[in-house]
Amino acid sequence: MSYKNVKQEQLKLFEQSLPSKSAAKRVNIVSLKVVKETSFLYPERNVKSPEDAYKLLKQFLVEADREYFLVVCLDTKNQPTAINVCHMGSLNASIVHPREVLKPAILSNSASIIVAHNHPSNDPTPSKEDIEVTKRLVEAGKIIGIEVLDHLIVCADKFVSLKEKGYC
Repeated sequence: MSYKNVKQEQLKLFEQSLPSKSAAKRVNIVSLKVVKETSFLYPERNVKSPEDAYKLLKQFLVEADREYFLVVCLDTKNQPTAINVCHMGSLNASIVHPREVLKPAILSNSASIIVAHNHPSNDPTPSKEDIEVTKRLVEAGKIIGIEVLDHLIVCADKFVSLKEKGYC
């Protein structure tokens, strides 16, 4: 190979390694963390039944004037480690997505979760959407290894457990 050919080959390689004329995409380097806003003492220590979950969550949901969707993160002994308000909806709807529900559970290193929302109408009858969301959450939880133990619909003096209805 002649000197001229070597030089041309080197030039081709150099031109290939140059960045293109298009603008570069800035990529952020991030860290994720859970920030504790407040805490309270839970004397029962762990959640053993839908009734226990109702007693735990009632204080957060009964007075709300719109639908709130909560995620209770649990450790391997079903002890609550975190409660997250996942979504605040309208008067009669709360649209939730599995990634938003499972995000606090992943960040909290949860073994399982209980989800709950209120019905401001004070009628805990599950809607078709409530049942569909529950099924999607259970499937998503199976994929990532976080069990959805129950989905409660909480009202002032009563609640419905979708686990007891066979949807979890």
